[in-house]
Amino acid sequence: MSTPELSATAQDYVKVVWNAGEWSDAPVTTTQLANRIGVAPSTVSETVRRLSDQGLLEHAPYGAVTLTARGHQHALAIVRKHRLIETYLVEMLGYRWDEVHDEAEVLEHACSARMIDAMDAALGHPTRDPHGDPIPGPDGVVPSPAATVLAQAQPGQWRIARISDADPALLRHLTDVGLTLDVEVHVLPRQKYDDGVRLERPGGDQPLSLGAAVAQALWLVPKN
Repeated sequence: MSTPELSATAQDYVKVVWNAGEWSDAPVTTTQLANRIGVAPSTVSETVRRLSDQGLLEHAPYGAVTLTARGHQHALAIVRKHRLIETYLVEMLGYRWDEVHDEAEVLEHACSARMIDAMDAALGHPTRDPHGDPIPGPDGVVPSPAATVLAQAQPGQWRIARISDADPALLRHLTDVGLTLDVEVHVLPRQKYDDGVRLERPGGDQPLSLGAAVAQALWLVPKN
């Protein structure tokens, strides 16, 4: 898996489209891309048209933006790079999990396929990054767990399997309250008129109350 012939901009766009659809079935719009990439909608529209001409994206007028088969292949390659770099920074260089996203955004465009494969081997071929996101294999297979977003989880025993890395401040907060990967939690029944979620964690004296935004950032799998 490699992306040598794509520009950094093209790599960013195919990766963002893939990421947007990884944990959601909602259509990916140009407005969403503008928000995620941090550019004007007009710039996104122009770039999407250009990448559609290159056979990487498909976009019907006023419709969703999707990846072509070629775009999907390139997206998996750059996602693999990004997540292996994040893992290497944490496991080998001592970075915290809230520090690695921006570093990986830069390094993913500079690291060769050979370097990425060497990182993968040095790490023992991990299947997930420090935030629980699955790392695509060199064959393009993505070992995604059948996870449920906390906001939709039924009361009961769960284990944290993935945490969004979109907000470093949130990652630091979750570290402070003991909600990190593989921690087992007990989701409590919802209270009437409350959009948040209450849960118990090992060693906690009182239930934690999490707001709706936080409950959308954690993904759970049933406790074994």
